[in-house]
Amino acid sequence: MNQIESLRPRLDRLQQRSLIVGVAGLALCVVGAIVSGDQFFRSYLFGYTFWIGLALGSFGILMLHNLVGGAWGYAIRRVLESGTKTIPLMALLFIPLLFGLHSLYEWAHADVVAADTILQHKSAYLNEPFFIGRAVFYFVVWIGLALLLTRQLRRLEETSTVPMTRRIQNFSALSLVIYFLTATFAAFDWMMSLEPHWYSTIYGMLFVVGNVLSTFAFAIAVLVLLMNSNQELKERVLPSYLHDLGNLLFAFTMFWAYVAISQFLIIWSADMPEEVTWYVNRFNGGWGVIPIALLTVHFALPFLLLLMRRNKRNPRLLARVAVLVIVMRLVDIFWMIAPAFSHGHEPHFSFHWLDIAAPLGIGGIWLAMFLRELKSVPTLLPANAPLKKEDEHHG
Repeated sequence: MNQIESLRPRLDRLQQRSLIVGVAGLALCVVGAIVSGDQFFRSYLFGYTFWIGLALGSFGILMLHNLVGGAWGYAIRRVLESGTKTIPLMALLFIPLLFGLHSLYEWAHADVVAADTILQHKSAYLNEPFFIGRAVFYFVVWIGLALLLTRQLRRLEETSTVPMTRRIQNFSALSLVIYFLTATFAAFDWMMSLEPHWYSTIYGMLFVVGNVLSTFAFAIAVLVLLMNSNQELKERVLPSYLHDLGNLLFAFTMFWAYVAISQFLIIWSADMPEEVTWYVNRFNGGWGVIPIALLTVHFALPFLLLLMRRNKRNPRLLARVAVLVIVMRLVDIFWMIAPAFSHGHEPHFSFHWLDIAAPLGIGGIWLAMFLRELKSVPTLLPANAPLKKEDEHHG
C-alpha cells in the first residue's frame, strides 16, 4: 500500500466534512444575500480574499522553491501543487462578487463619481468594464502559468534532466515577476479601491507577503497532519526540514510585520488627511483592539516561539504556531476590509454572522477541492525529492 492509499480513508473523511461545511456555509450565505444583500457581498469579499490568498500563495512559493531550491520545498511540494490547482475554482467563486460591485465600491456609482473630482480623475481605471476585464486577465494569467508549471514539474519527475531543470527555473523566474505584478494590481482593485480616495504603493506587497505567510503556515499544518498519519512520510521528513520551514515561517512573519509597520509609519508621519484617514478609521470606534492583537499575537508571539531552535523541530508545536498564524491572517484581512464599510463621522466596530458563514462556506469548498487534488497525486513526495533517512546529520 503506497502513501496515498494509506491516507485515503482519512483524507476522504476530511474532504466529506469540508464539503458539508462548505455547502452549509454557502447556503447560509444565500439566506444572508436575501436578507441583507450589501452585507453578503462585504462578508463574501472578506472570505474570498483569505482563500484566494492560499491558492495564490501556493503558486508563488512553488515558483520560489524552483529558483532557490532546498529540501524543505520537496516536503511541501504536493501541498503547494494541490493548492495551486484550486485557482480555477477561485475564478468560479469570484463571479458572485461581480454582481456586488455597486454594494462594494463607491466608484461603481455614476452619481457619486459625478459629484467627486478625485473619482472623476480615477474613472479611467476605476470603472466596471475595465475592472471586470482586469479580473478576467488576472485569472487567465494565473491559471495558464499554473497549468504550465505543474505540467513541467510532473515531467521533471519523470525525466529529471539538467535542461528541464533550467527550463523550469527560467520559467519560474519570469512567472514570479508576472505573479507579483498581477497579484499587486488585484489587491489594488479588490481591496484598496474599497476606499478610492486612499492609496498606498506598499499595499500590494502587503497583500502578496501576507498570502505567502498564510500559505507557509497552512503547508506546515497539513504536512504535520500527514506525517502523523503516515509513518514513511514521518521518517523521511526529518526535524531539520521542519526546522527550515519554521525558519521560513519566522522570516515571513518578520517580513509581513516590516511591510505593515513601514506602511503605517510612512503614512502616519506624513499626516496627510487623504492618507491618514485609512488608519484613523481603523484605530477608533472599537477597531483599535485589532491592531494591538495583530502586533502581539500575529507578530510578537510567533516571533518569540520561532526564535528557539527546538520549537521549530517540534512538529506539534510548529503546527500550533502555524494554525495561530492562519487565524490571525483572517483577523488581519477582516481589519483591512470591514472598516471600509463602517467609517464616517463616527466609525464603529461591527461584526455580522455572515463574516463567519462566508469564510466557512468558501473555505469548505476550497478545502474539499484541495483534498481532492491531494488524493490524486501519485506519491506524497516527488520522485526526485532528496529526502532520505540517512540525512539525519543535516541541519
